[in-house]
Amino acid sequence: MSTIESIIIAIVEGLTEYLPVSSTGHMILAERLMNVPPDNFTKLFTVAIQLGAILSVVVLYWKKFFDFKRWEFYAKLIVAVIPALLLGFLFSDQIDDLLESPLTVSITLLVGGIILLFIDNVFKQHTISEEKEISFGKAFMIGLWQCVAMIPGVSRSAASIIGGMQQKLTRPLAAEFSFFLAVPTMAAATGYSLFLKDWNENGVEVKGYDLILSSTQYTQAFIIGNVVAFVVAMLAIKFFIGFLQKHGFRLFGWYRIIAGIILLILFMTGYLK
Repeated sequence: MSTIESIIIAIVEGLTEYLPVSSTGHMILAERLMNVPPDNFTKLFTVAIQLGAILSVVVLYWKKFFDFKRWEFYAKLIVAVIPALLLGFLFSDQIDDLLESPLTVSITLLVGGIILLFIDNVFKQHTISEEKEISFGKAFMIGLWQCVAMIPGVSRSAASIIGGMQQKLTRPLAAEFSFFLAVPTMAAATGYSLFLKDWNENGVEVKGYDLILSSTQYTQAFIIGNVVAFVVAMLAIKFFIGFLQKHGFRLFGWYRIIAGIILLILFMTGYLK
């Protein structure tokens, strides 16, 4: 992976991580379109690039994240992230296999787009407008919804926001809680890939951080990519909250449908394999 390729992928990550369009799906397709080799570093980079996006949420909502007097906030995030941690640990190999399937991404983009066209009409009753009103039970249910996004192309953001709306949260609050929930969820996934998972590199089992440090090119791509993802994600979050409050999900639904159809055509014609 070249520096330019890592920057492009990081821009894609920053733009799409918190929008309901699937960041992982877009990164996979960007890598395929640029013919980036699907080696271990590319797979690791697709996950580890989330570090920058995580930090963008912490910086934008630093008052919330560092208000240690409000222990309930942290407890709710822990409760909500438990389902993803359990399923992610149990099915990590199957998830890795799905990450190599542009066809899966194409189908889930299309189906998810159709759902987003109608989701505003399905969940109309919003009675919870402040984070302190979210119960532990509701936080856990939102965490269950988030697990659907383990299928590439579904979108972690879309699944958790829809889960929030199903639990009677207003659209802006559902989006904000989705951002908060992304921090422990993506931190766990990134930490597992960097420090716990064994990567088979030329017959030798290495940790993710060893793989990143194994070459100057990998190290530069990792650092530059996360910096770019951090900046772009901050801009995307600010845009998304305002847009969602005024316009809802329909535009994102149409985007996903069009993108899914185009990608299916590319796959069926052999351009994407």
